[in-house]
Amino acid sequence: MEVIKLLQYLQELIETSQNVPIMGKAMVDKKELLEVVEEIINYLPDEFKKAQWISQEKERILQEAKDESEAYKSETYDMLRREIENHDIIKEATVKAEEIISSARREAKNMRLNAKDYADEILCDLDKELSEKGDQMLLAIKEQSENYLKHLDNEIFSLSATVRANIKELRDTVK
Repeated sequence: MEVIKLLQYLQELIETSQNVPIMGKAMVDKKELLEVVEEIINYLPDEFKKAQWISQEKERILQEAKDESEAYKSETYDMLRREIENHDIIKEATVKAEEIISSARREAKNMRLNAKDYADEILCDLDKELSEKGDQMLLAIKEQSENYLKHLDNEIFSLSATVRANIKELRDTVK
């Protein structure tokens, strides 16, 4: 999946970025980081399309199993009619038809269950993966935003202290 590769690349960018001494922060290339995030956003609809395709494929497989079951059933009825025409083997034909119908039902049921399980597993994995990656991205964005706001607060506090010192100095010189 392309989204996973991009998220791993994003993680690698952050992990391999230069550390800012003393501050415990990292410097990353903003442009490159934003490009990767944009690519992830662009790929997400494809992941949803894949999930939709899996769901449609499940329905198609289930329909094929139903059609195949009907074909087996029709074939069995035709065979029974032929056997009835051969009066000597009516009992054998009845037994054989029941076996075929039973087998077809078992196969159809197994195919439906397997298709459903497969689609369910794929969709659950996709949902879990999207949820985890979304949570990771939100956490990273939150941490970066908090760090930026702390830095901005410190800058404002420092500027405010300088302005107050200048005002005091001005007042002292005017007196």
